[in-house]
Amino acid sequence: MVPFPGELQSRQSVECAVKVWTDQGESRWSEPVRWEMGLLDPNDWKASWIEPPEGDDIPPGGKRPGWHLHHAFTTAQAPTHARFYATAQGIYEIHLNGSQVGDIELTPGFTSYDRILQYQTYDVGGLIRSGLNRIDVILSDGWYRGQTGAFRQFDQFGERTAFLAQLEMSFADGSRQLVITDKEWRATIGAVRAADLMQGVIMDFRCSAHALPSSGKRAVEWNAVNVADHDLARLRASPSPPVRQIAEIEPAEIRALDEHRQIIDLGQNIAGWLRLRDLGPAHVRLRLTYGEALDANGDVTTDNIDSTANAEELGLPEAAKMPDEIGPLQVDEVYSAGNASDTFEPRMSTKGFRYVRIEGHPHTLSRDSASGVVVHSDLRRTGWFECSNARVNQLHEAAVWTLRSNMVEIPTDCPHRERSGWGSEWQIFVPSAAFLYDVAGFTTKWLRDLAADQKPDGAVFHSAPENKLGKSEAVIPAGSAGYSDAAVIVPWRIYRAYGDEKLLADQWESMAAWVDWCERVARTQRHPDRIKSRPRPEAHEQFLRDTGVHFGEWLAPPSSIDQYNSKLEDGRDDGDIATAYFHYSAKLLGRIARVLGKFAAAQRYENLAEKTRWAWWTEYGNADGSIRRPTQANYVRALAFGLAPDALREKVASHLVNTIRAADTHVGTGTFGTALLLPVLADAGHAGLAYELLLQDTAPSWLTMLDRGATTIWEMWDGVDENGAAHFSLNHFSFGAVIAFMHTHVAGIRLDNTVPAYRRFRVQPVPGGDLTWAKGSLLSPYGLISSEWCIDSSRRLRLDVTIPPGTSAEILLPDDTYRVVHCGRSQFDCDLG
Repeated sequence: MVPFPGELQSRQSVECAVKVWTDQGESRWSEPVRWEMGLLDPNDWKASWIEPPEGDDIPPGGKRPGWHLHHAFTTAQAPTHARFYATAQGIYEIHLNGSQVGDIELTPGFTSYDRILQYQTYDVGGLIRSGLNRIDVILSDGWYRGQTGAFRQFDQFGERTAFLAQLEMSFADGSRQLVITDKEWRATIGAVRAADLMQGVIMDFRCSAHALPSSGKRAVEWNAVNVADHDLARLRASPSPPVRQIAEIEPAEIRALDEHRQIIDLGQNIAGWLRLRDLGPAHVRLRLTYGEALDANGDVTTDNIDSTANAEELGLPEAAKMPDEIGPLQVDEVYSAGNASDTFEPRMSTKGFRYVRIEGHPHTLSRDSASGVVVHSDLRRTGWFECSNARVNQLHEAAVWTLRSNMVEIPTDCPHRERSGWGSEWQIFVPSAAFLYDVAGFTTKWLRDLAADQKPDGAVFHSAPENKLGKSEAVIPAGSAGYSDAAVIVPWRIYRAYGDEKLLADQWESMAAWVDWCERVARTQRHPDRIKSRPRPEAHEQFLRDTGVHFGEWLAPPSSIDQYNSKLEDGRDDGDIATAYFHYSAKLLGRIARVLGKFAAAQRYENLAEKTRWAWWTEYGNADGSIRRPTQANYVRALAFGLAPDALREKVASHLVNTIRAADTHVGTGTFGTALLLPVLADAGHAGLAYELLLQDTAPSWLTMLDRGATTIWEMWDGVDENGAAHFSLNHFSFGAVIAFMHTHVAGIRLDNTVPAYRRFRVQPVPGGDLTWAKGSLLSPYGLISSEWCIDSSRRLRLDVTIPPGTSAEILLPDDTYRVVHCGRSQFDCDLG
């Protein structure tokens, strides 16, 4: 305890209410909203960083304990106001007088720790009592120094965990008190014998009750903490909602595999952990293995999420190997104390799973003895979709669950094997995500990390936050097409959905640096094959980005037309996709510059976009509208990005149709093209074919995933093969981006081309397939938008729409009927013939 500094005696608190006046009258006052200022300056922190007394012999990642930090303090009376500010290098859990502080998980979150470290603020007034009070903290590696990324490297952001906390209290008599982390704190190793976010947790309940040694019966050997000096200037609050426990799922089935092993099936693939209430008799050791697939014997398998095997299959570099000392993935161990009240909940380690194998339990578990805890960032649900086709609804729900599994602090590719914030995944899925949840703050937080990690020359890494291995560029250099372009595409998508000009202004330097880097690389480098075939470069080549290493159209299905490249080879010419994204980023940057009033920059990037468009078509297009590498994805990008000359768009669309028919009416796109495929077809006058692909039920297709048991979207089209074997991740949202088509074309809710945030929008449903009705709704920044249509037996369509106050909507029906409507409900109908 230290005296309360005079300069901290007051933190500004604000309360406000809102009232609206319109030509229809005035509203009543809203319920008041209150907020207060946090620690806005490094000098506001009076606490010192403390570290566990680990010494120099630190175990490898996955085998390090969760350190228990402890401090006691006294107060003469209970406070009227108390705030606990905390952060860590690692992840922390706080208990005050035996009660958990707050309901937030995995704090302080995952950021680019060198530049950004989030802190949290807790109202703890109700937990502090007059007299003796105890603070207990469990500190584990988390993302900071635990295993991260596809290759499970540890110590990627630092080699020492640390904790920082400041408790500020006010009392009825006007006095104040400050409790901080300092040399008076103590540390020990308690019940958490090991804790790693990816590998799992080892918990020994025999050590103490509820993993807190200070509340147990055994004597505790406390050690002095180390006081450290870490940067306070990087501390800031997060714009994103925090991670919480969102739901609890009862097992669909628990069955015995043999006398020693039981399999729990949740019936749904999720991200989170298992809550186990029956730990068995004293000294029983349980081993929990989490996976999303079963093998041929009905046992849990993690073969499909083994990064080493995946790296070998894809021919990735030697640097893509995991450390030799690494342990198993997603495995917990529990030692029972024999207390019926003990519940195992590994809150320091998340898993992606549907199934859990439990080994060592002497009794048959009942369904009420275990449950799956769904954990993700607590975003507000804003959008829904439903139609007459139950399988399309099931597909939509699978995509929603995939998003829920992959929004744990950052937008990840998968919740188990990698957990990386790949730019490719989020730039593809963010339009779909914005139809489902309010992802504005969540994405703003992620973009801060992306910009913080950006290289000085403007090149952008492929994921954010990027770890040490990624920054070393040992696996693949920064700047892969479609991945790094997220630096421009994602801010633009968020602006379109929410109208946040400040985000564009904040990201401007990062966006411009990326496009300038692309321009410089295109101007100064040429692909070796092009040099051989044309020693003297043609005029358009200075705008071709044809060098570097790119993932390409990742995991497009094998067919006679499309074939994904199985190896990331330096010599491969991916100029078609890289230049396409170069053009698209430059075009968007020109639009962003106009929004921000940067008119000279707008002219520059618009000119650059026109030159890259010309270069792309000159190099890759033909006069008949065909493309020299005739993949579905290239045709889709030519139309979606505006690469094809206007006069040839109809012919380009016809070639796209032909490539799809040549693949026996199956999807032939990978990570990038799939999200654009159906909208491009529908907008080009081929809505019927778009619905054929959506409803295709032979592989590769979305419905094949469902027929083979998917409850989330797969990374590969053949994620489960015809023999039932799983390959790669079964919880990857990129192919799930098809649901944007359901909202924009089936339900018909579309953004206006020029006005953001649904201040003006369009409702333009495109019925098709066997659908007889569909409905979609969106809680826009202005209020609820809904669109619901049905087709009666005489082939007449009726459309009901809801328009929120202060907005207008263009209504365009299938018979070309056009109306503009304003606030309220409206109904329209037309004859479909």
